[in-house]
Amino acid sequence: MVARLVIAAPSSGSGKTTVATGLMAAFTAAGLAVSPHKVGPDYIDPGYHALATGRPGRNLDAYLCGPDLVAPLFAHGAAGCDLAVVEGVMGMYDGAAGQGELASTAHVAKLLRAPVVLVVDASSQSRSVAALVHGFASWDPEVRVAGVILNKVGSDRHEALLREALDESGVPVLGALRRAPQVHAPSRHLGLVPVAERQAEAVESVTSLAARVREGCDLDGLLALARSAPPLPDEAWDPRTGFTAPPEGRGPAKPVVAVAGGAAFTFSYAEHAELLTAAGAEVVTFDPLHDEQLPAGTAGLVIGGGFPEVYAPELSANEPLRKAVAELALSGAPVAAECAGLLYLSRELDGKPMCGVLDAKARMSERLTLGYREAVAVSDSVLAATGTRMRGHEFHRTAVEPGAGPAPAWGLHRPERRVEGFVQGNVHASYLHTHWAAEPGVAHRFVGRCAAP
Repeated sequence: MVARLVIAAPSSGSGKTTVATGLMAAFTAAGLAVSPHKVGPDYIDPGYHALATGRPGRNLDAYLCGPDLVAPLFAHGAAGCDLAVVEGVMGMYDGAAGQGELASTAHVAKLLRAPVVLVVDASSQSRSVAALVHGFASWDPEVRVAGVILNKVGSDRHEALLREALDESGVPVLGALRRAPQVHAPSRHLGLVPVAERQAEAVESVTSLAARVREGCDLDGLLALARSAPPLPDEAWDPRTGFTAPPEGRGPAKPVVAVAGGAAFTFSYAEHAELLTAAGAEVVTFDPLHDEQLPAGTAGLVIGGGFPEVYAPELSANEPLRKAVAELALSGAPVAAECAGLLYLSRELDGKPMCGVLDAKARMSERLTLGYREAVAVSDSVLAATGTRMRGHEFHRTAVEPGAGPAPAWGLHRPERRVEGFVQGNVHASYLHTHWAAEPGVAHRFVGRCAAP
């Protein structure tokens, strides 16, 4: 059984990432093996979690993967660890729009049977904090709000007033953090700047967060609370489940699948590489900002999400790699591109030449496109057979014109009806972020196409 805590908050901006990352780093520094997790489809916070713990940051998304996979995916990620810290998303009871508690922090906490620590921004309140905590603790009796960490506390006097008020709530105060503007992670149009873009500064930030948490939180009390979580009945998820090896004589035993990484392509789920490996691929990461050639023997290419719009000049300047990607796609090798990958495969991005695989232009937009989607594959592709249903997530402030090719990738039917993406030969390119653990056949199908003669 893995000890575990869920770090929640009444609303976004309360300090969940500060507290969760600081706890991960502080417990890791104390010698514990800490498993980091994030509720929802966020890609950026898990990068800071990984930096704090030395382990891959993993997402727990009851919408993308379904409620039944949350505990198994958690158990897979936390295997062999002493403690798991799960950072929540938005306000504790905020989930998929119009679908009740689905995919909320509270929902995931119940699925994990985990105690919840509520992080409260106390900067503009004193006695009212007790009413706030009481409301969140009593709203759903199946959610165990077992502690409070006060954030942005102004002074010793302020802290004393807050603690006095909370004495009557029955929820213990397990930490109080002073306002500290010097510990800051810069943000831009889609949230925090990823770790890969500010490695040295990010290390310093995480180290500072660990020091703040050690000074202001009751680590022994938090660890005891985490250890009070009951056992989980579910077996761990295994990426090898259901895998059938390619028949002999159908190409290389381990086709090389090149996966884009580096500062421009930081959005990925750890389980995707694990599924590709389990399906028989040799996964090799490359950096489109610096590498002028694809990895030797590349038989397939996966380009995930990230911030190519920030690096458009540098990506465009790497003409040898752009040509190599175009030639690979033209040769018929399987290519799967998601969001940032879609932009990279377009003719141009903000006027800068890209790979030119797709007859489309990409540009920055003032409109933020954000939210869960229900989709069905409307064209047969290297990822999915026509009719395959998946849930996904869009998260970008860019636009591609046209938004879909002659053979679209997906038909979206919730919350709106439209077609989206491109299926062109063995290229599948789309804005939709999907979690392959929900449909492992995606990885198996892709690797099978890579191994085919």
